[in-house]
Amino acid sequence: MRKKIKILFYLLLIPTLLLGQKKYTLSGTVFEDKNKETLIGASLYITETKTSFSTNEYGFFSITIPEGEYTVTISYIGYKTVEEKIILNQDIRKNILLGANNQVLDEVVVVGYKKRVDIRKPEMSVNKLTIQEIKEMPVIFGEVDIIKSILTLPGVTNAGEGQSGFNVRGGGADQNLIQLDEATIYNSSHLFGLFSVFNPDAIKDLKLYKGGIPARYGGRLSSILDIYQKEGNKNDFHVNGGIGLITSRILAEGPIVKDKGSFVVAGRGSYAHLFLKLFNNPNSAYFYDLNTKLSYSLNEKNNIYLSGYFGRDVFQLSDSFKNTYGNAVLNLRWNHLFSDKLFSNLSLIYSDYYYGLQLDFVGLDWESGIKNINLKYDFKHYLTDKFKLNYGIHGNYYTFNPGTVTPTGKDSSINPDQLARKYAFESAIYVDAEHKITENIALSYGLRLSSFLRLGRQTMNIYENNQPVIFNPEFSIYQSAEPIDSVYYQRNKTIAKFDNLEPRFAISYAINENQSVKASYNRMSQYLHLISNTQSPTPLDVWAPSDHYLKPQLLDQVALGYYQNFKNDAYSLETETFFKKIKNRIDYIDGANLIANEAIERVVLNGRARAYGLEVLFRKNEGRATGWVSYTLSRTEQQVPGRTPEETGINNGRWYKTGFDKTHNLAVVGNYKLNDKWRFGANFILQTGQPVTFPNGQYVYEGITVPSYSSRNEENLPAYHRLDVSATLTSRKNKNRKWKSEWVFGIYNIYHRQNAASITFRQNDETAANEAVRLTIFGIVPSATYNIKF
Repeated sequence: MRKKIKILFYLLLIPTLLLGQKKYTLSGTVFEDKNKETLIGASLYITETKTSFSTNEYGFFSITIPEGEYTVTISYIGYKTVEEKIILNQDIRKNILLGANNQVLDEVVVVGYKKRVDIRKPEMSVNKLTIQEIKEMPVIFGEVDIIKSILTLPGVTNAGEGQSGFNVRGGGADQNLIQLDEATIYNSSHLFGLFSVFNPDAIKDLKLYKGGIPARYGGRLSSILDIYQKEGNKNDFHVNGGIGLITSRILAEGPIVKDKGSFVVAGRGSYAHLFLKLFNNPNSAYFYDLNTKLSYSLNEKNNIYLSGYFGRDVFQLSDSFKNTYGNAVLNLRWNHLFSDKLFSNLSLIYSDYYYGLQLDFVGLDWESGIKNINLKYDFKHYLTDKFKLNYGIHGNYYTFNPGTVTPTGKDSSINPDQLARKYAFESAIYVDAEHKITENIALSYGLRLSSFLRLGRQTMNIYENNQPVIFNPEFSIYQSAEPIDSVYYQRNKTIAKFDNLEPRFAISYAINENQSVKASYNRMSQYLHLISNTQSPTPLDVWAPSDHYLKPQLLDQVALGYYQNFKNDAYSLETETFFKKIKNRIDYIDGANLIANEAIERVVLNGRARAYGLEVLFRKNEGRATGWVSYTLSRTEQQVPGRTPEETGINNGRWYKTGFDKTHNLAVVGNYKLNDKWRFGANFILQTGQPVTFPNGQYVYEGITVPSYSSRNEENLPAYHRLDVSATLTSRKNKNRKWKSEWVFGIYNIYHRQNAASITFRQNDETAANEAVRLTIFGIVPSATYNIKF
């Protein structure tokens, strides 16, 4: 009996011992060993507990586990895997250095640990590309391009060749939040879409969220493209750059104070316009940009960063027309470690997009743009090894300039004509949790409360029945209504106010070490509208805030995915299906005039949109030959029904394809390392042609031939496809000298496919017959770039 009591006593004591077991925190930062650059998303794996976790946006990690002896494996793609033995009998803060891995075949271990994190983490609809992968992809004119590279991922397309912006899962280009070091980039293209504004030499990391978006992000519906710049080499001074046929670039980095502070300065510019001068051609088109970043470690718990970007495009026709536009951003950040478990980041951000037009032949200058000042305070709280909280508060003040017209020349004494500036304040508070329920089940859930105030200093029109667009039943068309009155809102008055709760949820179930299924739901709100009647954004497009007439766009998206790794992670498969619906997606009435329109509400109608599809991404992750195949089958539609039974709506109230619907989208990307001297790359792209509205007939009215059109976006351009190839020649002498160089040769559209950017219809002057004319932007384009580093 006494023995049984003793056994019972020990059984009762075990839970108490377990609950009372001491726990300690292992934290630190993962760096590159040579330049002390922090590594974002580096993977850490504890063998004894089979626990996986990763570094945050600043290379910091933290985990709290019971006292004991552990084996921690740290890995990152392209770097040698490090294994550390840790005796955890107190809180330990440990910085870890990873060295570059120059042997491709050894990268299998690195890739394996990274994929194991992805399998179990409740993160889906997220794509990551390394800068090395991007640099090995062949591109037009040999200019490495981040935006063009993400077009090879499933669910991502654009409006066509030479077009700016990109579309994600059927969303508009204005529904993507593009951030460079947390600062908003409003126009991501140079030279009307030929190049992106991101200098690849200055970029450290990028991540594209297409769904399952964490609560810390908001303000856009379709995607978040989060890009971080390099911090600079804290040990040595280095310079690298490249000389191409159209552009050249240079980057310098080095220590401010060794091991504590560093700087990065990168410049890039195009010079093709200089060749026009040789032929006495007065026209020109060029761009230039500058990336900067300073980082300094005050002590182990405090780091400060100052980063910026400035870019401009200039397009000039003779001396009568000059177009200048571009972005300028500045971000001051302070990282503070309250404890080994609580990490914070405070950011003060300024973003400015400017558009200027000089029309000397009519004596006018035009300026427009958007500015915002953003204050963010974000916290990451590593409570236990199974529970982590992210929370914070954001505030964003906007100034919109729809247009300032200034007379020049003889009329320069006349005061400028200013279209009414608009002001708004957007704020949000959020909390996000990552919760590991069991060994196989993990959750991510959160809530974002967003608020938007349309502020005064503006006169607002009042319309009969509160309808700025009226329907003419006699001709079955929509027309702009005339205001019946107006009211002026003072500076401190609120014109309109909107509040929205935005829940986020994701779940991951690991079937085993190599397979998992995931599901997610997210609601997003977007309070800004891009006023554009083109399928691709243009520099002239104007941003407008929500008000009584332009309602905020609201999105609900669900996604379901299956993921698998094969043969020790040498291959991986990601499949996802999604459905999303959008409220208050605007479209324009026929004949809408958007330029210098002070009453945009008189030419737009609120509708709704939906998109659904299947995405597949198959990757080969190791060996001499690597790459991926992505395929998307999707449908994107919009509907603007009549507001009353008498109204026809747009397209008679039926669902119609949006301008960026692409039913089939296939991309094949391959890279092959022959030896230390030669590397080869190839891309193949195949897409359904862009939706268009073609004329289906014509009639003659008073001697003028007038075309009649089919339903909106009922037709498609011919299918788009092309093959690009590249070859990189690296001198074997590079290993033994400080000056390193390589040649990159490329051929864009190697079989000279004449892809249609548009098709126009006209009457032949000689035969008077109707004919269709195809406009092609690019045929075959060879390129050569010389890259240097020392």
